[in-house]
Amino acid sequence: MSLGSHALVFAAGIVAGTVNAVAGGGTLLSFPVLLWAGSDPIVANATNAVALWPASLAGAFGFRREMRGCGRLLAGLVGPALVGGLIGAVLLLRTSPATFSAVVPWLVLGATALMAVQTWLGRRRAGGAPAPGAPPTQTSAQTSAQTSAPIGRISLALGQLAVSVYGGYFGAGMGIMMLALLGLWGLDDIHQKNGLKNVLAAIVNSVAAVYFALSGAIDWRSAAALAAGALIGGYGAARFARRLGRGFVEAAVVIIGLGISLALFIH
Repeated sequence: MSLGSHALVFAAGIVAGTVNAVAGGGTLLSFPVLLWAGSDPIVANATNAVALWPASLAGAFGFRREMRGCGRLLAGLVGPALVGGLIGAVLLLRTSPATFSAVVPWLVLGATALMAVQTWLGRRRAGGAPAPGAPPTQTSAQTSAQTSAPIGRISLALGQLAVSVYGGYFGAGMGIMMLALLGLWGLDDIHQKNGLKNVLAAIVNSVAAVYFALSGAIDWRSAAALAAGALIGGYGAARFARRLGRGFVEAAVVIIGLGISLALFIH
């Protein structure tokens, strides 16, 4: 790639890392840029997964304060994220994406609708949206109680497994699906959900990245440029989102999800 192409990929990484940290869907911004720069679609998808996983960790670090007390919940989702990410990565390199691509827009649209409904219900339970900069409303005791029933834990783990398979296969909108899933199981704080989502996305992308790398499906120069930009965007987004307030971020999540769905339907 030319220097100009690398600069464009770097800029796309900043935007994608920011979007992924706040809501999810950055793949829809970085993936087309990699295609424009000349990468094969499969290589572009694999390269994107490798490049964006450090940004997810950076985003999670930025939301570390809001994730206090969520260790038990996170521990129960690590296994499904690892297994699902690997299954999705294997499917990407061994099957045709045509059929799955036809389903993707509906999955993202459904997750966005779930997110919108969950946000509305959460505000009704709380009697209104939280004030900008307010501390997390979800305590570790509440989180534990809401996910303590066996059927709750099993259902949440199965949902995470399904989302992780999708994430390992393509990933656009994976973050929004995770936010919707966490919301359905009782988490109301958008920043807390974002932190957990970023950790789980990093796990999914890391196991997929290892498989892609071992399979020789990575354009390492593009991955380096994209990762550098995504790290900057991923960490900066957490502080930016906290200043904007939860109401703004929740609305942004739904708007981004609708935009991704429209783009996927048109594609």
